[in-house]
Amino acid sequence: MPDVTKTDVQTAVATDGAATTPVAAPAAKPEKSRSLWGDAWNDLRHSWIFGVSAVLILLLLTITFFPGLFTDTDPIKGDLAKHFLQKPKLGHVFSADWLGYDQQGRSVYARTIYGTRASVAVGFGTTLAVTIVGGLMGMIAGYFGGVVDSILSRLTDVFFGIPFLLATMVVLTSFPDRTTWVVIGALAAFGWTQIARVMRGAVITTKQADYVHAAKALGASTPRIMFRHILPNTLAPVIVVSTISLGVYISAEATLSFLGLGLNGVSWGNDISDGGNQIRVAQWIMLYPSIMLSITVLAFIMLGEAVRNALDPKLR
Repeated sequence: MPDVTKTDVQTAVATDGAATTPVAAPAAKPEKSRSLWGDAWNDLRHSWIFGVSAVLILLLLTITFFPGLFTDTDPIKGDLAKHFLQKPKLGHVFSADWLGYDQQGRSVYARTIYGTRASVAVGFGTTLAVTIVGGLMGMIAGYFGGVVDSILSRLTDVFFGIPFLLATMVVLTSFPDRTTWVVIGALAAFGWTQIARVMRGAVITTKQADYVHAAKALGASTPRIMFRHILPNTLAPVIVVSTISLGVYISAEATLSFLGLGLNGVSWGNDISDGGNQIRVAQWIMLYPSIMLSITVLAFIMLGEAVRNALDPKLR
């Protein structure tokens, strides 16, 4: 009589019934869902526009904080023996005479490098100021509504109707010593309206969400609801507008300096204005600051475009 093993018994039991119960396969591990910011970062990493703009902005920030790495020439001290009629020595890379000299014998290359600090400082400072002021105004108006919204909206309309550049020029004429902080304050005083409108619209939409109503039902305070629940979900459009506006403020500062109403120190706008008088005989005085200004504005506009594409669900 053959031996009956344990395997044979299990096989007989399994085949004795009309059907067998299939063994369930292990459940697949659910994929971890990403947030809006996670999806945005994933899109930004694969965007060539973001890559190019990020490299340019990183270079500009390096020049801003560490100009001594690029030149050891004083941008203010001039030598009349090195007149602007001496053409640039394009073979002397990174030297004082690489891009030539201006009317006062100052190195155009050194002034272009140090002018980056003024323009980037004004751009970032103004953007931060208008984002804070406009964001708070828009959040308060959108959240409370009613009379508060009417008053703040009419105030925003009044400032929005004032020509931005003209109003800034009028304010700056009152300050003989136009430092970086003065220029930032003048630009921010009339530049917050767009951020306020964007934030107001985003808050009106977000405050209708279920999680906001749930927070109110649980007795959360107004500041907690505004800054913990509403603010994080309304930052996306504000960040897009702020990033694009940064390049606009840098251009506005250069325009004011070109007109003689901007910074008193080293600035691309001042150098472009000075070079305009000698454009027929020494084009390089205004050429290289103009190129740097264009690259800077383009870099921040490209960054804003990449961020907009990443944060806008309609473009996915």
